[in-house]
Amino acid sequence: MKKILIFCAVLLCFTSVTAQKSISVMSPDKQIKFSLQVGSEEMTYEVDYKKQPIVSKSQLGFVFDNGAFGSDLKVGKVCRRKIDETYELVVGKVRIARNYCNEIIVPLTEKSALGRTINLVVRVFNDGVAFRYDFPEQESWNSCVIYDEKTEFNLQGDPKALLMYLPGYINSHEALYDYIDYSQVEENTLIEMPATFHYGNEVFVSITEAAIRDFAGLYMTKDQNGLNAKLTPKLNQEKIKVVIDDFPHCSPWRVYLIADRAGDLLESNVITSLNEPCKIEDTSWIKPCRTTFTWWNGNVVPDTTFSPGNNFDTNKYYIDFAARHGLDAHGIYGYAETPWYYDDNFNFGWAGANADVTKPIPCLDMPRIVKYAKSKGVGLHLWVHWRPLYAKLEEAFTLYEQWGVKGLMVDFMDRNDQEMMRIQEEILACAARHHLFIQFHGASKPSGLVRTYPNEFTREGTLNYEQYKWCNLVNADHDIDIPFTRMLAGSSDYHLGGFHAQTRENFKIQYINPNVTSTRCHMLAMYVVLENHLTSLCDTPMAYEGQPGFEVLCTVPGTWDEIKVPHAEINQYITVARRNGSDWWIGSLNTRIPRTLKLSLNFLGEGSYQAVIYTDASDADENPNHLKKEKRIVTKKDVIDLPLASDGGAVLHITKVK
Repeated sequence: MKKILIFCAVLLCFTSVTAQKSISVMSPDKQIKFSLQVGSEEMTYEVDYKKQPIVSKSQLGFVFDNGAFGSDLKVGKVCRRKIDETYELVVGKVRIARNYCNEIIVPLTEKSALGRTINLVVRVFNDGVAFRYDFPEQESWNSCVIYDEKTEFNLQGDPKALLMYLPGYINSHEALYDYIDYSQVEENTLIEMPATFHYGNEVFVSITEAAIRDFAGLYMTKDQNGLNAKLTPKLNQEKIKVVIDDFPHCSPWRVYLIADRAGDLLESNVITSLNEPCKIEDTSWIKPCRTTFTWWNGNVVPDTTFSPGNNFDTNKYYIDFAARHGLDAHGIYGYAETPWYYDDNFNFGWAGANADVTKPIPCLDMPRIVKYAKSKGVGLHLWVHWRPLYAKLEEAFTLYEQWGVKGLMVDFMDRNDQEMMRIQEEILACAARHHLFIQFHGASKPSGLVRTYPNEFTREGTLNYEQYKWCNLVNADHDIDIPFTRMLAGSSDYHLGGFHAQTRENFKIQYINPNVTSTRCHMLAMYVVLENHLTSLCDTPMAYEGQPGFEVLCTVPGTWDEIKVPHAEINQYITVARRNGSDWWIGSLNTRIPRTLKLSLNFLGEGSYQAVIYTDASDADENPNHLKKEKRIVTKKDVIDLPLASDGGAVLHITKVK
């Protein structure tokens, strides 16, 4: 009897093992491994990096209105391929990117009567892992309602976590970041993506998503087991997350960026590689833009014969400033929180029921502004609330194109549910037909759609310098968090350009003519460190003209050919080097602790270069507007000291000597 029991136990174990299907795929350099296990009870995955577990057993699947998907599955024929291609970005952090990975497509079909099939598509890069769910055409199932996504992100060990909590699904995606042990992360609280994790063995992992199209955006929450996917529900209800009316369809990519250096996370092109090629046939009109944005400073004008406001003279003053310094556009919001267009019941953040973005208010004299801007070679950059814009999308964009508008700031979207993500893509597609760029404000993070619609110049989705108008939450410490989190998703709208700097101790809140708490060099460096294809000059002409460093704002490019990150330490400092043509721009940001960084110029080519170097002045700790500017000839063998003051920074512009 004992022998029979042992035999039965062995047989049971053998049956359990053989019932589980294991499939794996590795990165081209064989350093990252994704392993899929399909068993009778659940479907899970794991991720290893250099043979060390990074992601432990994590569940996959969905809950639909007609039942869960993820158990009792049979695996179809697995398709494998190697992808190695290059593509060009019209605007981006690089011009030519390489999409280099190994891919598997795993057909998963239920053994039950429903017989639903979902393909799990996995791509493993040398610097990350991504997977998504594809819903192929099939006879018995051609639409679905998703209640929940069961994807888990169960990180191994207890890394340090750099992440943002959010209060609910309706939000502006703006908050401070916490840098804490993973074990101390709050449970049952929404966590924004990207979130970045630092292991003690110098491994860095960031979790985000790519290619969000006709699908709900994703958050994470933590429970006792790990991190769980949380899809944003449809507006005004909780149960339904996504409705797919017709197959084929696919989810966004769930992405892990993985690297030995924090700087390598910033250099990665995985996010754009996971998006579709450009859908705009003629992209010759898509060029980075420099624009005023007078809402930040309060439409301040000098003490002259006219008053600031929704009038021609105020806008003429800023158009003249833009023309004098070669800026591409002048931004028109309105005045004192009153839009430039008709709105009978505007309340900051809300549009009135009868708002009409095709009807400028009479006192603005928009026809005269349009004519004058054209005579000066300056385009217009308009602010609009998304709701009245969407109501008259084609009509409004046709009119704006006639006016010579270059682009729009589309604001107060404050959601990333399926409907809002679909609306944003409709806005991009329509704007492209009318040669308009789009700046999504009050919006969720990007997901690499700049490859598909390169007229998506930038997004907010981050606590930024507008906060200086009413509080002191933002400072240099927060600035350092952005490159390691939000910027990993793409271009970051940050309201740059404040030239009235005060120390943190002396900072005074001013809604009009606001102050900032970082040094002048820190502010200049932000234009290089952050990826942003819309260069914003938010301060007044009086703040800029004749001021040291203003020339940086007028010349720093808005798109790049190459990126290098020589220095990057979470919570401490960062140095980013970007190449445009043969020129290099380098920006360094510091926190409150003064330090000196040594910058090797080994990324330069052969020959001699002229370096224009902006560093914090010796008294910048007390006088943060002071800087030191010098010029010198350098080569790739040089190492330059960058003295960084408290809340300081440094900028270099390096050009080839002919």
